[in-house]
Amino acid sequence: MSQQEFQTALINLEPSLERFAYSLTANREDARDLLQETYLKAITYRDKFEDNTNIKAWTFTIMKNTFINNYRKTVKQNTTFDSSDNLYLLNSKHEAYGPDNMYSHNEISKKVDELEDEFRIPFQMHTSGYKYKEIAEKLNLKIGTVKSRIFFSRQKLMDALKDYE
Repeated sequence: MSQQEFQTALINLEPSLERFAYSLTANREDARDLLQETYLKAITYRDKFEDNTNIKAWTFTIMKNTFINNYRKTVKQNTTFDSSDNLYLLNSKHEAYGPDNMYSHNEISKKVDELEDEFRIPFQMHTSGYKYKEIAEKLNLKIGTVKSRIFFSRQKLMDALKDYE
């Protein structure tokens, strides 16, 4: 396929590509940007296109992959990094953080201490930094048992601390 035929084929695909771009983005301007980026990549990587293959499928694949990559990039840019030890900021449902809307350390510790030993010990080990495998070995339990006990400990604590909201 000559350069001219390739470009003509791309231009003929514009209405279909534009509809597909709009179905992905749900926004006219974003769809036009995606179409433009797709054309740029198609022309840039024209040497990767094999003659006698489906140019429409090839171009739609470029568009879909470009959209996915852009989406992933956007999600990554909006990621919040929480450097607190227990990921409090990420796991908290509260908008504002102040002394009147956070549980005191003593209240939480008291609720943790009220858990039965079979739940409390793995939970405390986990929050102290032990890995599931290490906890399983030290307590002579299966790793699945450790994971479920820590999960149920969290559930019990959330139920017990729901009064403080």
